[in-house]
Amino acid sequence: MYLVISIKHGFDLNEEGLLILKGLDSKLSKSLPPDLQKLRCKVAFHALRFSTPIRELGNQMARRMWIEGPYVAIHLRLEKDVWIRTGCHTGLGPKYDNIIARDRESHPDFLTDKLNMSNAARRLAGLCPLNALEVARFLKALGAPSNARIYVAGGDPFGGTYALQPLVEEFPNIVTKQMLSRGDELSPYTNRPSVLAAIDYIVSLSSDVFMPSHGGNMGRALQGHRAYVGHRKHIKPNKRMMIPFFEDMSISEEEFSSIIQKLHKNSKGQPEQRTKRIDRDVLAYPVPECMCNH
Repeated sequence: MYLVISIKHGFDLNEEGLLILKGLDSKLSKSLPPDLQKLRCKVAFHALRFSTPIRELGNQMARRMWIEGPYVAIHLRLEKDVWIRTGCHTGLGPKYDNIIARDRESHPDFLTDKLNMSNAARRLAGLCPLNALEVARFLKALGAPSNARIYVAGGDPFGGTYALQPLVEEFPNIVTKQMLSRGDELSPYTNRPSVLAAIDYIVSLSSDVFMPSHGGNMGRALQGHRAYVGHRKHIKPNKRMMIPFFEDMSISEEEFSSIIQKLHKNSKGQPEQRTKRIDRDVLAYPVPECMCNH
């Protein structure tokens, strides 16, 4: 994301047609005054544009999704590097967890947060991505029908199709950008993960509902962007509060569904005010600085 305008002496905006923006995504940026926060919003959600080929391809894929009606977009954070960096178990069994553990031991600097916590403690603290089984249970508990159309954004999951199996079994109408593409549309971008992420971003932005399985820059940006363009529904799983109920085998599915719905009763997609917590990032919580007429 971008924040501060840097203009060299003699710089002419009309002549050059652009401003040089210094990258600044630090904790300090959350406490800037409203006028600069509004600038951050305008840059992130209004002035910034994807290149024409990427934007057009993303929009084409979004239209292909909408041809059959509303859809849910889920940003699944199941890539190998995500499991390594979060210090969490994959939910795929010892075989896969041992692979992650070995890679993490050889790169201890990859672990990003709460170094002294066990895997179980990290999960209960809400620091782990939801795996495919947990996403499926979560969506089902919220009332998503089995025929719901779901666009899955994100990189290749660690464990391949096996990692996605619980979600596909519950919601068979799973769609990815690879499934939506025609001919060789994606071929030029096979080794360009940033472009593939941009396509995911565009399709997710257009969805009826968006949900991230874990935090991250893309989830935060989409949360704010969807608010900026019209308060589109965004569901942020309350992992810290709900994970204990995933572990409790004594409660029925009906009770589980009731609990999950109560925990997320305020997930109506409306942007939350930053004024209650001024330290919140304006890119994820764009009210009130961002929400002028545009």
